[in-house]
Amino acid sequence: MPALAEILAFADELKAIRHDLHAHPEIGFQEVRTSGVVAEKLASYGVEVHRGLGKTGVVGVLEGRGGPGRRIGLRADMDALPIVETTNLPYRSQNPGVFHGCGHDGHTTMLLGAARYLAEKRDFKGTAIFVFQPAEEGLGGARAMIADGLFERFPVDEIYGLHNDPYIEAGQISVFPGPAMAAADFFDITITGAGSHAAMPHLSSDPIVAAAALVQALQSIVSRNADPFEALVLSITQVHAGSAYNVIPEEATLTGTIRAFRPEVMEIARRRMKEICDGVAAAHAVEIGLDLRSVFDVLINHEAETEAMAEAAREIVGDEGLITQPRPMMGSEDFADMLQKAPGCYARVGHSGDLPLHNPGFILDDAILPVGASLLARIVERRLAA
Repeated sequence: MPALAEILAFADELKAIRHDLHAHPEIGFQEVRTSGVVAEKLASYGVEVHRGLGKTGVVGVLEGRGGPGRRIGLRADMDALPIVETTNLPYRSQNPGVFHGCGHDGHTTMLLGAARYLAEKRDFKGTAIFVFQPAEEGLGGARAMIADGLFERFPVDEIYGLHNDPYIEAGQISVFPGPAMAAADFFDITITGAGSHAAMPHLSSDPIVAAAALVQALQSIVSRNADPFEALVLSITQVHAGSAYNVIPEEATLTGTIRAFRPEVMEIARRRMKEICDGVAAAHAVEIGLDLRSVFDVLINHEAETEAMAEAAREIVGDEGLITQPRPMMGSEDFADMLQKAPGCYARVGHSGDLPLHNPGFILDDAILPVGASLLARIVERRLAA
């Protein structure tokens, strides 16, 4: 894959860093070892290091040779997923039940690669801010860093990030303005009934029957309440109830997520969920509690910064490798919170592989590492040209 020659020269080191991070994955807000590796590498490059933002976040500060000027932020996420890895790679996870199945080990490595390149050259006027964020996977890492004063302590004029993408061709970069990734709410539903012997169901208020009815009824929100031209997803992802063959339990729980690109559509889903929960509770003589909370905002790429990112990408992959037509995804990203604090852009970098993100067998293509590092480095040099 195309990349800057200086970064290609240390591609093997980038691969070694990623394999080490992959073998030692850590869940959000527990990235103690990972943040230690990041801090040690940054310091070895001559980058000023700050630790502890958002619990385990790391920030690096690098001044260019051209003197004071504007400040450009680059962000990568560091956390892994609670998934059992099935790749059988020689550098597979050594932490049972924890797996870098989304490529955050690659994102961290790419930003370290960009930091090394920029520290060696410093061919820019102004300051590069390297933000290594914890807890992106639905735990609010971006909001935690912001609450800890990220942008007060390290103000930026613009901020950029990227994600690996097995859904586009290797060597392609996708970047476009406007809504790029959906907002997401997570929900927990608790259904409380009355338990009984399974042979005497008439003495119960069965929460499992209510749960089954609720799962079906909630699907009608997308099919019968939302405008079919509006993107909306509602997924039940967990169902828990009972512990014996012959006992109707007291309680059942459901969890899941709703996603959309517009606040009005999210509000329709939230309102109807509450109404349906109340209706099913009345129909089945149970109590239903709904805990619904906003976790991700819509990720919106800013116009001018997106064009700047596209131009940087064009230098790396050429016109033939640049995708600029809008292709929003229903997945969510808490980089959206940082884009509400400073203008910027979030790009996607294609790589080989036929398994989706969050699959226990997902394998990140190491060839993408110098490509992503080159894109991040080039956007700094372009935006802070001396």
